[in-house]
Amino acid sequence: MTKPLVAIIGRPNVGKSTFFNKMAGKRISIVEDTPGVTRDRIYTDVEWLGRVLTLIDTGGIDPRSEDVLLSQMREQAEIAMDTADVICFFTDARDGLTDDDREVANLLRRAKKPVILVVNKIDYPGMNDHLYEFYELGLGDPIGISSVNMLGFGDLLDAIFARLPALPPLEEETDHILQLAIVGRPNVGKSSLTNQLLGQKRSMVSDIAGTTRDAIDTPYTDADGTVYNIIDTAGIRRKRAIEDESLERYSVLRAIAAIRRCDVAILMIDAQDGVTEQDTKIAGLIHDEGKAAVILVNKWDAVEKETGTLEKTRKQILSDLKFMDYCPVQFISALTGQRVHTVLDQVKAVYAMACKRITTGVLNDVLNEATSALQPPLQGGRRLKIYYATQHSVCPPTFVFFVNDEKLMFFAYERYLENYFRKAFDFTGTPIRFQLRQRKKEGN
Repeated sequence: MTKPLVAIIGRPNVGKSTFFNKMAGKRISIVEDTPGVTRDRIYTDVEWLGRVLTLIDTGGIDPRSEDVLLSQMREQAEIAMDTADVICFFTDARDGLTDDDREVANLLRRAKKPVILVVNKIDYPGMNDHLYEFYELGLGDPIGISSVNMLGFGDLLDAIFARLPALPPLEEETDHILQLAIVGRPNVGKSSLTNQLLGQKRSMVSDIAGTTRDAIDTPYTDADGTVYNIIDTAGIRRKRAIEDESLERYSVLRAIAAIRRCDVAILMIDAQDGVTEQDTKIAGLIHDEGKAAVILVNKWDAVEKETGTLEKTRKQILSDLKFMDYCPVQFISALTGQRVHTVLDQVKAVYAMACKRITTGVLNDVLNEATSALQPPLQGGRRLKIYYATQHSVCPPTFVFFVNDEKLMFFAYERYLENYFRKAFDFTGTPIRFQLRQRKKEGN
């Protein structure tokens, strides 16, 4: 089930990061680290009273000059409005209401998203009088909290969940529309690829702006009759003087929303840059969400080549993204259209792998072959026993192993089983998941 997105926005030093870090702590939340996310964490999964959401820290608005202030505030507010289900607008009780707060509020009042006005640094009950001036913003009743002391967190979380959209009703079974997200860093060619895909043998194309959580969704039917919804995340532009760090935050924020609702993600990489830290972050999101993926190396026409360059580059990319070494890598030029015609065929192939089901009999035959070829290692005189396995679900393919002791499953052996399954069943382009269920052997 898709977790709702809640964005935190506001001026510097109003306590956004303190709040985010408290929520990411062990006391009241769940933190899941994504592969490849190395430094600052910009999102975290939070659990409150059995409900889960994803909290996004959009970072402080830290302008270098008055000229940049308005553009940064507007950029941050626009991204939050486009992407989040609920926006938490943080202000500072000690500073009082500022002109900067009013400017952001002007943008948020026009948003078609729920906005919660948060007045931070209400560090003791006697400071509640500071709330009244914030009614001027016209964003409803302000909620007073203290990020440092964790006061008012429960009221804020209750308000957030009260404003989240209800789950949509189950619809009757219809022909599936393949949700295809095109993600990557700014300026890697996402829009060019989208235009190339839509320009070839299209039978139906119509733009729908802002239908769900991103900039543009475009329905498209290919020559084989497969219906796609192409999610173009190319909404990040270097239009304004924005720091690279802020730009990266926004591109990851957009990628989170697009990846979560897609069936297949196309990760675009610039052939001239190779795999960057930002590419690794976005790849980590794809893998962590269990989505099938195709890696496209764009601008291949601009690379000087010699014998073996392509294969050498492929190996380097899969080495840099070793947690996604199951993905196919294709080399294209979105500008010239070189090899773009092969992309959708690859997308359909990896989606078919993500939807693949293995019968229990065949699955256990392969499992027995794997354990016979290499027994699990001993630990303290005990050895892992896998009694049988069954496939629990698809997208991604998820298998349940019934074992004698979950603690005896080592990472290296689990990786061995994954590789064995991939050789036997393919699963190109999709992650696979293993779940362990401990049970006693009959008669024990």
